[in-house]
Amino acid sequence: ISYIAQYYDINFPETYEIFANADEHDVIDKMLYQFDKVFTDEYYARAEELGMSVRDVITLASIIEREARVPEDRPIIASVFYNRIKIDMPLQSCATVQYILGEQKAVLSIKDTKIESPYNTYLHAGLPPGPIASPGADSIKAALYPAETDYLYFLDKGDGSHAFSSTYDQFLKDKAKYI
Repeated sequence: ISYIAQYYDINFPETYEIFANADEHDVIDKMLYQFDKVFTDEYYARAEELGMSVRDVITLASIIEREARVPEDRPIIASVFYNRIKIDMPLQSCATVQYILGEQKAVLSIKDTKIESPYNTYLHAGLPPGPIASPGADSIKAALYPAETDYLYFLDKGDGSHAFSSTYDQFLKDKAKYI
């Protein structure tokens, strides 16, 4: 007897058939097999070219996955994070704080952003120690092939898309307009 465990994501749908007598190794092997189908040799080479480990790529992709709602925003959001990493600026991703909290909040409080955790990208520059979600194929691709921008800021416009800006002043104007 078997049952179907399904994971649906707009970007990475997959159905796994797992037998009732399967152990954790069987499940992990199926998932790793699927990962290897998505994370191709090209992606391994690109990660190396970027100076990133696969873990780093998946960690960044997981943040992109949680931040992006509109597919075309993913590579631009990735560029914001890369640009921040280049200048040692904290990523300041709400998604990482929500991961710490274990819940989705429409608006984080200042107190939320001060929670001490290695996953808190408001307090710690660079990537957190590991993924915060299971990223879809589009987020993985965006982490490997970010758009080329000079953006350092973005915010949700309320419709799932994002406003991007290169300066804090423009970010504040966007914030006043959309929030």
